[in-house]
Amino acid sequence: MKIAIASGKGGTGKTTLAVNLAKYASEGSNVLLADLDVEEPNSGIFLHGELLHHKTMKRMIPEWQEGSCISCGKCREWCRFNAIIQLGETILVLPELCHSCYACSELCPAGALKMVPEPLGELSYSMIDDLHFIESRLNIGIEQSVPLISQTIDYLAANCSGKEFEFWDSPPGTSCPLLAVTYNADFVILATEPTPFGLYDLNLAVDAMELIGKPMAVVINRYGIGNDDVLKFCQERGLPIWAKIPNQRSIAELYARGELIYPSVAEFRRELDEILYRLRSLKKESCAK
Repeated sequence: MKIAIASGKGGTGKTTLAVNLAKYASEGSNVLLADLDVEEPNSGIFLHGELLHHKTMKRMIPEWQEGSCISCGKCREWCRFNAIIQLGETILVLPELCHSCYACSELCPAGALKMVPEPLGELSYSMIDDLHFIESRLNIGIEQSVPLISQTIDYLAANCSGKEFEFWDSPPGTSCPLLAVTYNADFVILATEPTPFGLYDLNLAVDAMELIGKPMAVVINRYGIGNDDVLKFCQERGLPIWAKIPNQRSIAELYARGELIYPSVAEFRRELDEILYRLRSLKKESCAK
């Protein structure tokens, strides 16, 4: 079961929930945590273990072969992403805009646009006690994170199948990176906070998940601050609230030190128990069908 842990905005406790939930679940189950927030992965701050595998991830970019080009300009016309510019008899490729669709390369009548690999980011596979941990990190200067997210999900499918749960720490927001993760997930847990900012972005995230037809539940972090507007919103939209993580100084202190929270805070651990109970119930229902 692939569970994406997402949020409409950054700073709601998404990574805190993902790391602690995955590590706690791994104490009795075969569990994987994948940090798919590739622009700023930080799950590894809280997890330290043995590196098993490291891989440089690449994407394919067209490279202009001047000697073969007949300057027909068809590649520029075919590119939907404006990644190719023609200046007289010269063709310029803009890698930042290229989506590696191969159209220019495959359709060029002179074969003047050869696809070549370009480094995209780094993937690492580690073991932290019994927890399998995958982290992908986008190279500095790369404009698009979706290709690395997609390649990482493909890597998970090819090399890490058979887990009871895969927890995916998702990118914040509601744009293409989040949709690239959640589209491939079985269930989405939305982390939010009881503030006007939290409610506004939760609304956006719920709309996005409904658009792609994903089942979801809400976890309220820092419960006790703000007001009850998030509770009212969830009731109006028929969204189950699976946990309410209390606003406690001890939790903030553990987080600030880069430590796991559930071993030290009983209230936090009880909320994780509730989430795992509900996930296992969902899995049983799915298997029964």
